[in-house]
Amino acid sequence: MDHSTAPVLDAVKAYQAQKQLPFTPPGHKQGRGADPRVREVLGDALFDADMLAVSGLDDRTTSHGVLKRAEELMADAVGADHTFFSTCGSSLSVKAAMLSVAGPHQKLVVGRDAHKSVISGLILAGIRPVWADPQWDPDRHVAHPPAPEAFRAAFEEHPDARGALVTSPTPYGTCADIGAIATLCHERGVPLIVDEAWGAHLPFHPDLPSWAMDAGADICVTSVHKMGSGLEQGSVFHLRGDLVTPGTLASRADLLDTTSPSVLIYAALDGWRRQMVEHGRELMGQALSTARRVRAAIEEIEGLHVNDRDDFCGPGRAFDLDPLQVFIDLKGVAFSGYDAADWMRRHHRINLHTSDHRRINAQLTHADDETTTARLLDGLRDLVDHADELPAAPDIRVPAPGVLRLRQETLPRDAFFGAIEQIPAERAVGRVCAEMLTPYPPGVPAAVPGELLNQAVVDYLRTGAEAGMFIPDAADSSARTIRVSVHDVDAD
Repeated sequence: MDHSTAPVLDAVKAYQAQKQLPFTPPGHKQGRGADPRVREVLGDALFDADMLAVSGLDDRTTSHGVLKRAEELMADAVGADHTFFSTCGSSLSVKAAMLSVAGPHQKLVVGRDAHKSVISGLILAGIRPVWADPQWDPDRHVAHPPAPEAFRAAFEEHPDARGALVTSPTPYGTCADIGAIATLCHERGVPLIVDEAWGAHLPFHPDLPSWAMDAGADICVTSVHKMGSGLEQGSVFHLRGDLVTPGTLASRADLLDTTSPSVLIYAALDGWRRQMVEHGRELMGQALSTARRVRAAIEEIEGLHVNDRDDFCGPGRAFDLDPLQVFIDLKGVAFSGYDAADWMRRHHRINLHTSDHRRINAQLTHADDETTTARLLDGLRDLVDHADELPAAPDIRVPAPGVLRLRQETLPRDAFFGAIEQIPAERAVGRVCAEMLTPYPPGVPAAVPGELLNQAVVDYLRTGAEAGMFIPDAADSSARTIRVSVHDVDAD
């Protein structure tokens, strides 16, 4: 296929060159109706390219096949059978994937380190989760993807499960043994979904972890805006094999997707594919070289330690590691990641990504260079020099894995939509949770609707919130009160 073309971008350019006149949404009409103060900030070019996908980018019946050709090019670029674009982020894409594999009251094996969007999918679809437990590092207090053995055990106990879902890479950059998990699924004739939101770049360099399709997955969901050059909410989901039909996946996506997709997001996805096919190996090679240099430089800063393969990979830990996710352990300087991230933004206008009770994370991509990384390194050195200005790391009661793992008492949907009450956290112990309680980032719920709350998890959320942990989906983000089911319902 001719990857020098970009069908969406070419159609936008043609629309502008033809001076087409819209009597359709969007109401700003190529920016003519936009407030000049808005145009000053966002730019005229953005409004000029913001148009309808139908009766705009393409005609009323989409006879030019603009989006179809762009999706076919994306599939060819990464070796998928079929590709679908989404302008609603991977939070929607992963739900569409789940709905294409399992329905109400059917079982799906899911890694318990799943993102909150997966839990939302369970709630909306009424799917019964069969949890595969992550691998927990008790020394570093971090969870890695479940081992293949966890999925095997889940299938042996629940042979009627319709498929499996694993998150890889995790927000910590650690990867599952997708090939082994896919083999387990295919031995049973069921599909594997990989939430690869953090892996859009993986197909484009051999020194990066294997991407899901190459490892044997059936459906892969990726967020191009995270590690690629897409705009926010730009997501792509890929399909391979015959365990899920393209029509099924498309119909589930159509059920959830917007009827007013953003052409701007489509165009960025299309352009990113062309960029990666033409220059991806070179760009990813430069990014990997940058990451090696930055990791070595941070390691030389007294009190800081960069988590590497020796920390995160090996028996009982992750299968592989994306080196572009640079996690910095702060145990040696004894202040929390929450305070460190706030200090860096306040004093150096540097925004870090994931922060937790003992780590901060600098996400590197092909867009970083010596200029951006020099500023990061200067900020980190200054952070350590001013360590006495930061409070000592608070005592967050991180539970051991045996008590962190809550028992699923009822379907997530039943607990979420059932009768609830909001009570003081100390009274919620022993009650069925009726909301997601998700430290964010990384966005992995500590408690899921339908799980039986215990003292350890309640203490973790309370002490975490007091230390600066952000819990945005809780009705009470301070975790002083928690929503619970009025009636405890046993799983049927």
